[in-house]
Amino acid sequence: MPKPNTKRGKSAERSLRVSRVRQLRNQAVRSAIKTFVKKTRAAIVNGEEQAAEFLQQTASVVDKAAKRGIIHKNAAARRKSRLTRQMNAAKAGE
Repeated sequence: MPKPNTKRGKSAERSLRVSRVRQLRNQAVRSAIKTFVKKTRAAIVNGEEQAAEFLQQTASVVDKAAKRGIIHKNAAARRKSRLTRQMNAAKAGE
């Protein structure tokens, strides 16, 4: 990694390295959340039988992300609540 013109201390360089690694890891988790939510929504709309299973998996991924501080706990609760409401509305409409 080439050094920019600015002078940094050793601890600043280390924290920069660490934050870049964490950013990549967090980005992967956020992407996984989006994928799971998308898959669950599609299953709910299409009335698939495994929609409940997808919902459970999505809730698990979202809760783990909230526990690690990748997303806020209220954001996790909101995502799970919205998916659950969609699921219940789809069941009631059958």
